[in-house]
Amino acid sequence: MQKYFDIEFWRRVTYVDVTLWLMRAGVIIVVVWGTVGTLVEGRYSNEQWFDFVMFGLTMGGIYALIALGYTMVYGILRLINFAHGDIFMTGAFTAYFVANPLGKSGFLEENLLISMILICIVAMATCIAIALTVERICYRPFRAVRSFAPLICAIGASFFIQHSFRGMYGSAVRAYPDVEFFDTLIHLGSFDFPMIQPVVIFAALGSMAGLYMIVMKTKMGTAMRATSEDRDAASLMGIDVNRVIIFTFILGGSMAGIGGVLYAFVFKQVYFFMGFFPGIKAFSAAVLGGIGNIPGAMLGGFFLGTVESVGPALFLDGLGIVAPYQLRDLIAFTMLVMVLIFRPQGILGERVSQRA
Repeated sequence: MQKYFDIEFWRRVTYVDVTLWLMRAGVIIVVVWGTVGTLVEGRYSNEQWFDFVMFGLTMGGIYALIALGYTMVYGILRLINFAHGDIFMTGAFTAYFVANPLGKSGFLEENLLISMILICIVAMATCIAIALTVERICYRPFRAVRSFAPLICAIGASFFIQHSFRGMYGSAVRAYPDVEFFDTLIHLGSFDFPMIQPVVIFAALGSMAGLYMIVMKTKMGTAMRATSEDRDAASLMGIDVNRVIIFTFILGGSMAGIGGVLYAFVFKQVYFFMGFFPGIKAFSAAVLGGIGNIPGAMLGGFFLGTVESVGPALFLDGLGIVAPYQLRDLIAFTMLVMVLIFRPQGILGERVSQRA
């Protein structure tokens, strides 16, 4: 606070600083006004708020799994893998060809755990294969060159993957099999929610905990953190940087595969374009949490999913906006802009020792 009483501070203030302050004030006023209006009028019951939060945490877990791929690649290469959303799609889509026959035969219901492990293995293997192909074609040839070529190549790979799957399997939506266990309602006092929601949340948390342990507690994880700090120095110390980068894409692909399967069982459908919006939102989640920071990607995913679900009812309904839930994407990206205005480095910032 003392700096605000310093004359030199005010001399350094620019029109950009003033504009940002006004934007911050405007955003706070709108959010508070909408929130107070919604809560005072009591438009939603406690059960509805609980439903919003549970669905938000479910989607947040999926966003976090995808965001980990973005943040790990950025931590190592200082580049964004814009094909990652479509890598997520390939896992869910390919796993459909395992899940569908298992569902029709009844094996999925009778042996759910074995079936889910098999489906996840297929999804992860597909995502890893596609991720390594993208790394080999789009990133490895340009590692020593500072240019936009890798990003442009990754965007091209994204469109190629999308339309390859459209060409092979058509543009029709394919239905994932229903699983009675996932549709079972859990009763918690006056609150009801389907079993798939806690399954997704805990599966996402478990996957992220496993990834964090790999990065922080293993030799390869140490090599990843060393490479993210200084790639040249790590190479001089005997670390196989190429192997580290490949392993990073393998981890990112694995998380995308698990996220794809969870997403497919939540929405019970897959299609060739399904990776676009989750991919963009997961990238936003990585930026929200602090790009290059693993805990930040986790926090950013859950934060974005919850705000996207709760925000339309909490912020927009009180402003008198009709059908506010149709604007949930607007809420999600507005939150990204807000965080970047208030805290440009993200919620947790970027801690060099935890980049991966």
